[in-house]
Amino acid sequence: MPSAPTPTAWWRDAVIYQVYLRSFCDADGDGIGDIAGLRRRLPYLSDLGVDALWLNPWYPSPMADGGYDVADYRDIDPAFGTLDDAGALVDEAHRLGIRIIIDIVPNHTSSDHVWFREARAGGPSCPARERYIFRPGRGDDGSLPPNDWRSVFGGPAWTRITEADGTPGPWYLHLFDPEQPDLDWDHPEVRAEFESILRFWFDRGIDGVRIDVAHGLVKAPGLPDLGSLDGKVMEGTSHENHPHWDRDEVHDIFRGWRRVADGYDGRVFVAEAWAGAPDRLARYVRPDELHTAFNFDYLMAPWRGPQLRGVIDESLAALGAVGAPATWVLSNHDVARHVSRYARPQPDGPLRSLAQLAGRPSDLALGTRRARAAALLTLALPGGAYLYQGEELGLWEVEDLPDAVLQDPTWRRSGHTDRGRDGCRVPLPWSGTAPPFGYSPEDAGTAPWLPQPEAWKTLTAAAQESDPDSMLSLYRAALRLRRDHPALGDGTMTWESGAEDRVLSFGRSPGFRCVVNLTDAPVELPAHTEVLLASGPLDGDGLPGDTAVWLSV
Repeated sequence: MPSAPTPTAWWRDAVIYQVYLRSFCDADGDGIGDIAGLRRRLPYLSDLGVDALWLNPWYPSPMADGGYDVADYRDIDPAFGTLDDAGALVDEAHRLGIRIIIDIVPNHTSSDHVWFREARAGGPSCPARERYIFRPGRGDDGSLPPNDWRSVFGGPAWTRITEADGTPGPWYLHLFDPEQPDLDWDHPEVRAEFESILRFWFDRGIDGVRIDVAHGLVKAPGLPDLGSLDGKVMEGTSHENHPHWDRDEVHDIFRGWRRVADGYDGRVFVAEAWAGAPDRLARYVRPDELHTAFNFDYLMAPWRGPQLRGVIDESLAALGAVGAPATWVLSNHDVARHVSRYARPQPDGPLRSLAQLAGRPSDLALGTRRARAAALLTLALPGGAYLYQGEELGLWEVEDLPDAVLQDPTWRRSGHTDRGRDGCRVPLPWSGTAPPFGYSPEDAGTAPWLPQPEAWKTLTAAAQESDPDSMLSLYRAALRLRRDHPALGDGTMTWESGAEDRVLSFGRSPGFRCVVNLTDAPVELPAHTEVLLASGPLDGDGLPGDTAVWLSV
């Protein structure tokens, strides 16, 4: 049995598996995944070979945004379990050698949080309002929003309240949903509260924290208009003085957080920070700030050699300059699954939304072949990697969910023009030949919170378990080799010269090479090499198109 985690720089090359708890495994039969279901599947995750789990928010929440509207940061939502269940999960995971990383949402709370309830009820002079960003409206009667900022989910980023006596009150800022009011991080009580929350969870054995919207906490003095600037969070910004994204002042907050983590052994942070360029992202992981940050440039790179190599080079250079490791990720709970992204003809620029590919033919067999190759590329690169639940099964984006079941607030806020992120959040298929595929107890009588496609019957974990050619077997073999081979994990790499527009080939010392063929025609493998692992069948001494191979040299 694996030994319990020890305090080291484990995060520099860890493979971390993202658990979207609502969709992972439902133990009590209510259609919603829970902590008990996750505990039931811990042996599967141990066999897969991951080093840690990142859990999306599990706190009490009205679920206006899938739990990213937090009502209480020191408890567990009853739909998921209890604090005792969380403690048992941490203990059991540690016995299997798996660490636990939780999500924290510091940019905003739920409108049901006690602080915001106090702020709304307290009247115009209520000190509780100073913890949030309340402002008078513009116009003679204050009926216009304080500025032109837009919500990430669509519509204005401001909502006006009504005072207890029925008169119109001030407006409050919400860069996301109206049920997610933004906190004012200039207020000392806000800073002190979140450092206390970190200690609460570190004291309970949590190994790390993923920081939601890490780039959005600080707003410019005076809250100036955006004008023609695009405020969408998922696109990042190249504007050097954006009024609410990636402001320099945010780094002082994270230096304080780092001091908290350094008071414990082996505790780490990973930032969700959408920055305009790799050097801006690197600022979040300087030695006295956070440990790692998600690499969204890599996630959004199309399946094209020059774009992939450019992102890899820029990431390693920028992060290496501050002594931080790179992280590599192909999918998560906010983007369309990469099997479906790769299933279309690829654009020249960043690729995140399937809407960009509207009208282009979809070939899931091609997308799956590319996804298998991308897995080997990702796991061979220096640094750490994040896997999104279900990618090891080859799951694709569910693009035909009925309108009536969509729950992402983007669907509502966009006037039913943007279907949002529900397609990548459909519950996992574990076993059986029909929904719920072992996700919920067969006799529960309650359907999963989002419907699963019948076609997933060939992609269940049970169906792939004994198939040596399955996606699950590929991931297990790759993670085993990654752990055992001395060249893999943290370190450096060297590109091999060649046709970089068609083939990516790099070496790592000692004795390892990864070759990725991004064309639709075979390429010859290097001489004097031994195949360690291939993403698909080889063609004699050739590597077929959209295939990757690991070699011993």
